[in-house]
Amino acid sequence: MSDVPPLPALSIRGGRGDVTANDPPRARRALGKRAKAAVIVRLLLNEGADIPLEDLPEDLQATLTQQMGQMGLVDRDTLGAVVAEFADELDGLGLTFPKGLVGALNALDGRISPQTAARLRKEAGVRQMGDPWERLRGEAIEDLLPLALQESVEVAAVMLSKLETGKAADLLGRLPGPLARRITYAVSLTSKVSPDAVDRIGLALAAQLEAKPVLAFASGPVERVGEILNYSTASTRDDVLSGLDETDADFAREVRKALFTFAHIPERVEGRDASKITRAVEEPTLVCALAYARSSEDTAAAAEFLLANMSTRLADNLRELVDAAGTPRPREGEEALTAMVIAARDLAESGEITLLRPGQDDDNGEG
Repeated sequence: MSDVPPLPALSIRGGRGDVTANDPPRARRALGKRAKAAVIVRLLLNEGADIPLEDLPEDLQATLTQQMGQMGLVDRDTLGAVVAEFADELDGLGLTFPKGLVGALNALDGRISPQTAARLRKEAGVRQMGDPWERLRGEAIEDLLPLALQESVEVAAVMLSKLETGKAADLLGRLPGPLARRITYAVSLTSKVSPDAVDRIGLALAAQLEAKPVLAFASGPVERVGEILNYSTASTRDDVLSGLDETDADFAREVRKALFTFAHIPERVEGRDASKITRAVEEPTLVCALAYARSSEDTAAAAEFLLANMSTRLADNLRELVDAAGTPRPREGEEALTAMVIAARDLAESGEITLLRPGQDDDNGEG
C-alpha cells in the first residue's frame, strides 16, 4: 500500500499553531459517531460555512445540540483524526439517494404522474412531506386564496405572516376590503402564537391542499375550447359558436372571451407590437394573410391595423404585393391567418409582446 498517495493536508486553525491531518498522531481522544459529527459541524461553523441545520428533522437538531453541549475541549490530534476520517468517507462516496419519501418525491418531481405522487403523499400523510409551510409557500396565489377566504381571520393572519412579503401582499390585495382589514389587524395579535400552534396550522392548511383531487386537465373547459377554435377555420369556429349559443349561452360567451384570432389583433395587440408580428412570419405568408383578410370586414380591419403600424414605405410595398397576389384560395388564406395568430401567441409566451385582455384599452398604441 506504499504506492497509495496520502490525503491532501487539511489545515485546522485554532489553538497554538496549525495542525494537519498528515501530522504524526499523539494521544487521541476516543469519540463516538455523534461526537464526531458534532466536531465536524463545529469546525465548519468556525470556518464560516453556512450549514442548513434547520433542514434536519427536529429530533436530530436536538440530539446535535445536546451533543455539542457535552463536548467540552477536543485536542488538536483528535480533531485532525476526525477530519481525516471525514475526508476518507467523502472520498469514498459514490452515490447518494434522497432520504425518505419527501426526498424521493422531490427528486422525481415531474417524472412520475401527478396521480401517483398524490397517492403516495396521501398514504404517507402530510407530516411526511416535511415542513408544511415550505409546501404552502410554493403554492400559487389562486390556491391560497380559498384558504384565506374560508379559514378564520386568526388562521389567515398566521398564513399571511409565514408567506414571503411579495406573495403575502398579492394575497391580501385579492381579498375583500373588510376581510383584508380584519386579517391585517389579526397579524398584530400573532406575536404570542407558539411554534407548535403555527406548525399545527400549517399541517391543517397543507392537508386541505392535499385533499384536492388531481385534475386530468391543466386548463379549464373554456380555455381548452377556445384554444381549439383559435386554430380552426372561420366557418368551423362560427358554426361551433352558434351551436354553443343555443346549448349554453353563458359558456359560449366565455369561450368568445378566450378566443384570439386574426380579427382580434387590433383589440388585443398594442400598436407598437404590431410590427413584431409581421416580422415573425415569412413575407409570402404575410402577403397571403393580408390578401385573404380583405375578404371579410373583421379581418380587413386587422390587416389595416398591421399596415398602419409599420413604416409607410414597407406598408406601401406590401399593399402592392397584396394587389398583385389577388385573393388566395380559402385553405391557403386560413393557414396564413393562423400562422399570424401563432406568431403573435409565440411572441406573447416569450415575453416579447403583451396581449391585452379583451376590452382593455390600448393606451400606448400607435394606430
